[in-house]
Amino acid sequence: MTATARTARPLPAGTGATARPGRSSTPADAVLLLIGASFLLPLLWLILASLDTRAGHELQFPAAPGLGNFAAIATPELLLRPLWNSAVLSGGTAAVTLVAAVLAAYPLSRYSSRFNRPFMYTILFGTCLPITAIMVPVYGLFVQFELLDSMPATILFMATTALPMAIWMTRNFMDGVPVSLEEAAWVDGASRMTALRTIVLPLMKQGLGVVFIFVFIQAWGNFFVPFVLLLSEARQPAAVSIFSFFGQHGAVAYGQLAAFSMVYSLPVLALYVIVARGGGSSFALSGAVRG
Repeated sequence: MTATARTARPLPAGTGATARPGRSSTPADAVLLLIGASFLLPLLWLILASLDTRAGHELQFPAAPGLGNFAAIATPELLLRPLWNSAVLSGGTAAVTLVAAVLAAYPLSRYSSRFNRPFMYTILFGTCLPITAIMVPVYGLFVQFELLDSMPATILFMATTALPMAIWMTRNFMDGVPVSLEEAAWVDGASRMTALRTIVLPLMKQGLGVVFIFVFIQAWGNFFVPFVLLLSEARQPAAVSIFSFFGQHGAVAYGQLAAFSMVYSLPVLALYVIVARGGGSSFALSGAVRG
């Protein structure tokens, strides 16, 4: 009995065996360019207007570019004091929130309880509450306790509003640190707080940096809370001073506002760069696990 071998016949051209050339993506590229222009054109206006002493609301190239707008706003009343207030308000809010988030996330990450999941969902629900819905009772509370125009009280309230999301993020970062490292420290006689301070926190420092940046940026750009709770001009941050600058002048000085906005955005960008160049906790964690 002989076996006959069937030879495969080559497929004819045009039957789909060969790769088809990619279709033209001109409509998609046009949409992406339109979306990109929507973000880039305001930034381009900001840069050009900051260098033009005769800037207007329209996008135009300065006839004689210079730093006159930056020199005009470089005064303690217009620039230095609002930026200092913003730094104190945002830095204090981020620091208080980070400490409270670490202490709240540690038991949620290290102890199993039937209340962990409902508590985490309650925290997640707390992030959905709009700040405008609670400002009226908060304002009445501040009036009763005579806390209006108080920077520490405003910092505590802003830290409270940022705490739910900070706890959620910190708990997720803390789950990535193995419990076996803490157990080794406990065997050596370290307490839980000592192990948290010397083992867990150094290994999740990049995560802590992410939480700090998240809260700092929220507080840095927060306009509504300082506007309601901080009454005196000497304590208002830069986000509120921009609004006051608009209201005090009949004709808006677009060039000075653009220069102020450029300087106002520099601290946040610098914070991103500092944290991005920090030590890598992932490498430290991988080395600790291997050891």
